[in-house]
Amino acid sequence: MDKVSGSGFESKNEYMFGKMDMQLKLIPGNSAGTVTAFYLSSKGPGSDEIDFEFLGNLSGDPYILNTNVLSQGKGDREQQFFLWFDPNADFHTYSILWNRQRILFSVDGTPIREVENMESRGVPFPKNRPMRVYSSLWNADDWATMGGLIKTNWSNAPFTASCRNFNADMACVWPSNLTSASSCSFISTAGDQWMIEELHTSDQENLKWVQKNYMVYDYCTDLKRFPQGLPLECNIA
Repeated sequence: MDKVSGSGFESKNEYMFGKMDMQLKLIPGNSAGTVTAFYLSSKGPGSDEIDFEFLGNLSGDPYILNTNVLSQGKGDREQQFFLWFDPNADFHTYSILWNRQRILFSVDGTPIREVENMESRGVPFPKNRPMRVYSSLWNADDWATMGGLIKTNWSNAPFTASCRNFNADMACVWPSNLTSASSCSFISTAGDQWMIEELHTSDQENLKWVQKNYMVYDYCTDLKRFPQGLPLECNIA
């Protein structure tokens, strides 16, 4: 990315549920103002989206990993984390598992966030629109670093993040001529166990460890942001 343009790519296929992996190596040095993203998104108005966003920072300060889920265009469900390693020193694997019951965000196989389907309780969940996989790098110095207080230092451009080994072998490819989620054809080299995958005891312990030690923001505790009351899912045990 330079001052003129960012960069990115999208998958050739659309997917209706799946497990997608990408290895990323983030911008070294002063990355303040930049955002490197790996995410799923649907087309059209009121889009669904599942996001990994890596918010750049000054040299020596840690990246913030921002996660978010949008359904029917409605988001505001961010959880943010520091990482327990240097994400610009080497490649690390970031994974999104998306099935009818839940969404799991994982880093190097360690779950960091689970979003359960609570539609029966009135909470929107993305399950009706196919999504493509995207990765992108762009300038967001109006908000990305310290709420926009730290701007992009263009003397460090071009900014480079690297990605490799995109994997969607365990996914449901969406044919363009179908309109029903139940009609989606599965192509999976490892069966369709991911469609009912959930966190086992050891995974739950790892999730608790990450959220206790590395979570730096949770929308469900931000009373100033939601003065009229926290979102419904925050009050469901």
